[in-house]
Amino acid sequence: MTGRRRAEREAASARRNLALLNEAGARIGNSLDLETTARTLLDVAVPQFCDLASVDLYQGLLAGDEAPPGMADGSAELRRVAFASAVSDAPLATTACGVTEGECGPVEVGAVHRYPFNSPCAGALRTAQAQIVPGREGEERAELGAVVHSTLAVPMVARDTVVGLVQFSRTKGSEPFGERDTALAVELAARAAVCIDNARLYRREHERALILQRSLLPPGDPEAAGLDIACRYLPGTTATEVGGDWFDVIELPGHRTALVVGDVMGRGLRAAVAMGELRTAVRTLALLDMEPAEVLSALDEIARGLGATGGGARTAARAPRSRTAPSAETSVDCSAETPRPGPGTADLSEVYLATCVYAVYDPVTRRCTFANAGHLPPILVEEGEDALLLDVPPGMPLGVGGEPFEETEVELPDGALLALYTDGLVESREHPLDEGLSAFRTALSETGRPLEDVCDHVLNALDTRHGEDDIALLMARVHGLPKDSVGDWNLAPEARSVSRARELARDQLTDWGLEALVDTTELLVSELVTNALRHGHGEIRLRLLLDRTLVCEVWDADLAQPRRRRARDTDEGGRGLQLVGLLSAGWGSRRTPRGKTVWFELALPDGDTAVPDPADALLSLF
Repeated sequence: MTGRRRAEREAASARRNLALLNEAGARIGNSLDLETTARTLLDVAVPQFCDLASVDLYQGLLAGDEAPPGMADGSAELRRVAFASAVSDAPLATTACGVTEGECGPVEVGAVHRYPFNSPCAGALRTAQAQIVPGREGEERAELGAVVHSTLAVPMVARDTVVGLVQFSRTKGSEPFGERDTALAVELAARAAVCIDNARLYRREHERALILQRSLLPPGDPEAAGLDIACRYLPGTTATEVGGDWFDVIELPGHRTALVVGDVMGRGLRAAVAMGELRTAVRTLALLDMEPAEVLSALDEIARGLGATGGGARTAARAPRSRTAPSAETSVDCSAETPRPGPGTADLSEVYLATCVYAVYDPVTRRCTFANAGHLPPILVEEGEDALLLDVPPGMPLGVGGEPFEETEVELPDGALLALYTDGLVESREHPLDEGLSAFRTALSETGRPLEDVCDHVLNALDTRHGEDDIALLMARVHGLPKDSVGDWNLAPEARSVSRARELARDQLTDWGLEALVDTTELLVSELVTNALRHGHGEIRLRLLLDRTLVCEVWDADLAQPRRRRARDTDEGGRGLQLVGLLSAGWGSRRTPRGKTVWFELALPDGDTAVPDPADALLSLF
């Protein structure tokens, strides 16, 4: 009878163990959240298998270090990520292993600690073998509230690497751990270790992609002439992969500003990398001072080149060309009209197809030119008016090719509010696009707030916590350049216009209180006007703009762009543009509808930085 009862008990124990393993297989690993996975392991083990349990993971691994110091001998720092107890007033840690000398009290969840080198826990970490630690009741501290008489210290091994330690403890009144219990504990720890390591690797990749994406966004608060800028970026939650949303504010010559918002289709690290490549391309094209439609056309070619790994990939990227671009009336639904890639090309196309809206604002004329590549339309709010979706032709997404982009010019009165955004702000599973746009326009209608408060109000009013997609929001309030900050004159194409230009520049700078820049400005204005007379034709226009810097522009009707060259010692000329480069903070040229504009920029005197001496600059050329 004794043997039969023993066999029945062993059979019942085996069934319980199998049921526990089955439950563990069904519950552990259903989440990519590391702490959730650790808590699920303890929920399975307590109280079915033990009375108390805790999970410690190497702090270095959690921080992204694949081989933290001390990992080999078990002395590295660990962080307690989970604890469970079926005993009331139980401690947060058993004393089977303790903590490092000099530390006292229980180990709280989230605390970082070490195990003494000679402790059973450190030995289990060092040897990757489970150890049974019997309790020593006489040495237990009174504050434990329960007598732990048996503990299993089981290392968590994933992919031949110890990632942490799980402790299972039984209190007085429970059976001590045996060999079968040890085998079951090792199996539970192994299953959980793989899931925890997967969650750790996922978190690491997500954080790296997020760091990459944020590093590619403009740092700090962007500044622009004639605009107050506020921006927000919200990544998707850890339950979703990072996306490819981006925004940018680019300073252009003539105190103009380019505003850019885009969204790479796809998720994960590849989408963030593609976003970085496209953003760099946008900045490069913008600095060439191309028109908005030209920028998007060139960017479209770049996107198609990025996505093409061979002839087949390029053909697949060009396949949707025959689609008709949506009209202005259907611009709200343009994101829904984006061509979907086939099964064979889904991976490439989802990364290298992108939507983008590119706008250039001129604070002098207070006009903004838009070009759109399949993106949601900008929203304009004038003072005392309702928010308005701008009628900007959406065009095709970047990377599709075959369709030209159109430009739309809009006058922005002072005090107007312009909003550029990505679809994550206005669309989710619970809120369709039309509903989100309506709520967005309603939130923007309250324009009396400071711009930063408007951004916060929009994010609080809309459903921004769905975590399904990234959110990028770029808002600008228009105030333009005051008329007294602009000097604009037309000059006849004759030699005496050079002295006239110097006189006009000198008088204007004196009115602005910039006497320290008069000599330098006169010299450079004289050089540019002389070049316009010698190499250009038609009427000459001189313009001075004062904002955070001083900009001087000389316009003529010739299309040929000036080229800077290094003059030889025996050359009588050829040093004019070298002089402009030496004395100015920057210079360049750009095409205009009726010719070209050559410009230079000077930093305003601040009392600390000395203004370059024109005489020294002239002498340095020889």
